[in-house]
Amino acid sequence: MGEHSQEKKLGCGILNAVFRKRNKRSATVDSLTVKNNEVISTSSNTKKGPSGSDEPSFLDSSVNGPEAIPKPCTKQPPNHIKPAAVYQQNQLPKPLEEETKIKHNQASMNPGRKLPKESISISGELESMIVDHQKTKGNNNLIRASSSNMMLHGSLGNLRQPGGGRGGGGNMTSYNVPKTETEHSTPNGKYPNGVKGHVVKKHDEEKRAERQPASLCRALSTRMDPETLKIMGNEDYKNGNFAEALALYEAAIAIDPNKASYRSNKSAALTALGRILEAVFECREAIRIEPHYHRAHHRLANLNLRLGEVEKAIYHYNQVGPEADPNDITNAKTLQSHLNKCTEAKIQRDWKNLIKETDSTINGGADSAPQIYALKAEAMLKLHRHQEADEVLLKGPNFNVDDSTKYFGPIANANLLVVRAQVDIAAGRFEDSLATLQRAARLDSNNREANTVMRKAKALADARSNGNEHFKASRFSEACVAYGEGLDHDPHNSVLLCNRAACLSKLGRYDNAVEDCTRALNVRPGYSKARLRRADCNSKLGKWEASIQDYEFLQKETPDNEEIQRGLSEARMQLKKQHV
Repeated sequence: MGEHSQEKKLGCGILNAVFRKRNKRSATVDSLTVKNNEVISTSSNTKKGPSGSDEPSFLDSSVNGPEAIPKPCTKQPPNHIKPAAVYQQNQLPKPLEEETKIKHNQASMNPGRKLPKESISISGELESMIVDHQKTKGNNNLIRASSSNMMLHGSLGNLRQPGGGRGGGGNMTSYNVPKTETEHSTPNGKYPNGVKGHVVKKHDEEKRAERQPASLCRALSTRMDPETLKIMGNEDYKNGNFAEALALYEAAIAIDPNKASYRSNKSAALTALGRILEAVFECREAIRIEPHYHRAHHRLANLNLRLGEVEKAIYHYNQVGPEADPNDITNAKTLQSHLNKCTEAKIQRDWKNLIKETDSTINGGADSAPQIYALKAEAMLKLHRHQEADEVLLKGPNFNVDDSTKYFGPIANANLLVVRAQVDIAAGRFEDSLATLQRAARLDSNNREANTVMRKAKALADARSNGNEHFKASRFSEACVAYGEGLDHDPHNSVLLCNRAACLSKLGRYDNAVEDCTRALNVRPGYSKARLRRADCNSKLGKWEASIQDYEFLQKETPDNEEIQRGLSEARMQLKKQHV
């Protein structure tokens, strides 16, 4: 049982490298055997490039000579033990009697021949995994090529297929990879899908999910050689399959975590997926492994520039070496001048100029700098342009709080959270703002602004809650007073203004209700509820033209809304009667 458990662990370890287990370390092997409960590696003839090389290794067809395509297996393959932790983490091990019975059946199929333990652990695990995939996905394109190597029919690993003018079936071909390690650049120096922060399209995720089985089999067919995994990752990256490339780079790192080029390539894939901060951390690790790795320094400099950390960017540009581009440092210094103007505009409370300078900074290269988006959102709030402030933060990066704290530091990240909380308050998301402010207070307990904004958020939340209770009980006068108490803390809060307008309408005070709705729409022009309420109040006041104007605006946004259609028809009919 001890040996069998060790074999199961060994098999899971190989699969875990493919399924993105990041911190798993294992030997680079072509085959594994178990002897006296120890894993023994049998080295292969895989050709590897030097550590930290800027160039990826090509598959060398002359190393081992041509490799013949294996003949299909004609014998019934032995029954293998189903892996314990491939898909079901909580699956219990099989009883001892069942294991003994399975081993006895395997031995009886080929008398006098003892099955190697590797075939039970590794090959059996792969076969079970692929059988499970066929059952769940209905995909029967997988064929058995050898006892420990599963490939896709029509994509036989690294072997050329016969026909199609591509040569014989037994010749080994090299992957078509970039000349450099992965010089993942695109026209105009922009990143492949123009993503910021963590924005990834759902459609792309679905397409990558469909391609996953093919990449999985390709990875398994390499026998887990890290250099080959890197080359496959380069190929996927060139084809725009960034998630697949990332998985292959991670598999290579799991086997050889001390290779700087794997870390740098992983950083490129993360950047293409919009995971900017994670890309920074991988670049830092590559430089830790190889301090004079020029490409990693250049990549890290570009990332720091996008994050608005110009001094860090200039430092790493200076470490690039003879290949450094003088324009990089010039652009960084230009960006620094815009940042300085942003700081000066905020100190002078020149909010319009601050918006202008933040736009220049973002367009100058700091397109993933949360502090710049926060400055612009803050300026919008000061100018009572609440809807635009909300839109600014939605367009900006949305980093994980822990990653953001790790990169920017707790004090800077706390300031970013305070601005986000203020935008939430302006949009009426009082509970969200309180949760955000609590995180900010934990990061920086001395942040006075966080405590001030938190008191304001609590007062507004209480006022709305009290007003809602009175409104539900048809105590409209009391509800008006409650909402008014909240407006004493924030006179331009669109949600409280709209709620008070509802109470005023119930009380027949339509003129006052229209005023509150108009104030709400001044700060949030897209606030449909306030516009609909104003249209209704104007109808009751007999102001049909004003009512029609609001109804027509709403109809463009929601053409199927029956309430809007009825109100618009009524207003038009009444206006015609008025002109008769």
